[in-house]
Amino acid sequence: MSDQSIIDYILHLGDNALVLGHRNSEWTGHGPILEQDIALSNIALDLIGQARYYYQYASRCINAADGASRPFPGHEALTEDVLAYHRDAWDFRNCLLVEQSNGHWGKTVLRQFFFSAWQFELYGALRHSRDSQLAAIAAKSLKEVTYHLRWSGEWVIRLGDGTEESHTRMEEALGDLWKYTGELFVPADYEKPLALSGVAVDLATIRPAWELKVGEVLEAAGLERKEGEWMQKGGKQGKHTEALGYLLAEMQFLQRAYPGCEW
Repeated sequence: MSDQSIIDYILHLGDNALVLGHRNSEWTGHGPILEQDIALSNIALDLIGQARYYYQYASRCINAADGASRPFPGHEALTEDVLAYHRDAWDFRNCLLVEQSNGHWGKTVLRQFFFSAWQFELYGALRHSRDSQLAAIAAKSLKEVTYHLRWSGEWVIRLGDGTEESHTRMEEALGDLWKYTGELFVPADYEKPLALSGVAVDLATIRPAWELKVGEVLEAAGLERKEGEWMQKGGKQGKHTEALGYLLAEMQFLQRAYPGCEW
């Protein structure tokens, strides 16, 4: 286990939360009804809050590393803002699922459900990490994720088992998103030694519970899970879809145009 492995893992967790948080924030003011607009905006804030915890921890680890081994050498002291706003797409370690475009409301809530079901199991296990900081972040965030999972699961059932139109749209969303779920359980090179040492989560151990939860909700929604479909991957290693580039161009514009600006 190296310093770079733990840094990459922390960034992976933080990038997942930041990117999905930003995606959800794009719905603010555009939700189908006011109550649900606010609900998704609050989920976005929860995720961005999680990202802050991870980036603060990652910045401490990076700043403590030897100069020769530090990533992002252009910055003397890294902060959470530098990690969020001054990295390029290939530096991000998020899974491909979270960067996918919002599409319609049904696609957004299905994406959230897949991710929250994974986060729920991941954080449940990460609470027992040998890294006390990761364990503390997971324990605090699990309370939020429990709500995210319930909220998104209820919406998947509501739309899948709703009208003919809503059911058709959910089938389309499932066809668009399912191929990105496999990556959630494929460990990156930096995850493997951390899992063996008890710092990271062995993804194989949480997959059965995720599949059970997802299967139950999809069945209740009248949706058929895709079997044997080719799974996309690469996000954990910095290989992303073009969607992330457009997202970062919007999210990072202010800091890129006016470096170091503060509210």
